[in-house]
Formats: sequence, structure tokens, C-alpha cells
Amino acid sequence: MTRIPAVVTAVLCSALPFLATASVSARTGTPQAAAAKGQDKPVNPAAQTMASFTERVDAYLKLQKAEKAKLPKLKPEATPIEIDRHQRALGAAMGKARAGAKPGDVFTPDMQKVARELMQRVFATAHDRRELRNSVMDENPTAVRFKVNDRYPDTVPLSTMPPEVLQNLPRLPEGLEYRFVGDVLILLDPDAHIVVDYVTRALPKK
Repeated sequence: MTRIPAVVTAVLCSALPFLATASVSARTGTPQAAAAKGQDKPVNPAAQTMASFTERVDAYLKLQKAEKAKLPKLKPEATPIEIDRHQRALGAAMGKARAGAKPGDVFTPDMQKVARELMQRVFATAHDRRELRNSVMDENPTAVRFKVNDRYPDTVPLSTMPPEVLQNLPRLPEGLEYRFVGDVLILLDPDAHIVVDYVTRALPKK
């Protein structure tokens, strides 16, 4: 019988763990390869678009907070006149801070498309499509014209937003609201009482 030299035996023994690891890696891939493979998974475009929308909403509220900090604070016992004055001051400050704002800055074209698709789905699957539409059109100010940064008219009521509609739109933090004006979905800042952005043709036709 041929004897294996002790030096060779030692080398083989020290190499066994490496060989075993290499064998496993060849069959299953390294953790890095697995992670890279996981990155190749398709991303839901609509979910990505809504996530980006939420980031822009947060950026708006950050700006709003900064502009509020420059104004005199409202006292808990503030009168309606003082509240209105503060609201108008904030609206003017936001308009100045967003002087270059235009339609599509918050509701980008991709987000506008997603919003329309979401509303189509809501009304297509509604138990009573007509009742849902009537609910949205309740006190809906269909003849109002506005632009980004415009003050929402004081004499115009706010439309009703049914739960079915709100539940299917990206959730908004406190300080912003969705409203309909005709078939236009607007993003309203109730503290400044201004229109932040909007989506035309968002309400599906009858």
C-alpha cells in the first residue's frame, strides 16, 4: 500500500472546507449572487409611482411647516377672524415659496395616470356605481376654475369624498386632503386653503 506523505495529508485536510464551500456555491450560488438575483425581481410600476408621490407630498408638508414657523402662532382661543387671517397669510407664504409651481409637480404625469386608473377600478367594482357617483357629486362645485397655488373659493363648498374613493388613493398625511371639483381631483391644503395640484378627468364618465 502506498502511503500518503504527512505534508500532502495536511494540505488536503486544510483544503476540504474550501472545497465543500465551493461545491455548495456552485450548486446554490453565493449570498451575493442570490442578493443580486433578488434585485432582478420586477417592481410594480404603480406602487413605485405612488411611493414617489408620497415623497413629494412629504416635501410639500416640510415646506409648509417651515413657512408656518415664520408666522405668529395661533392661540388656542383664536377668533374666526384671527384664524382666517392666519390661513390667508400661510396661503400667501406658500404661494411665494412655490412661485414656480405648476400642474404636474406633485401629481406627475405618471401619477395622474395611476390616479385615473384607480378611480376607474373603484367605479367599475362599486356595488352601486350610480350611488357612488352621486355621493361624489354631492355639493360638487362643477363650475369652479382654479390654478396651482390659487386660494380655494371661500363661498364654494367642498365635495364629499366617499370611503371607497379615499381607500384606493395613496394615504395622505394630516395637512392635505383630496377633493373633487367637477371631474378634477385636487390636492387641497386646508391650512393654507390653497390648491396644491390636481388631476383632470379623474372622475370616470357615467
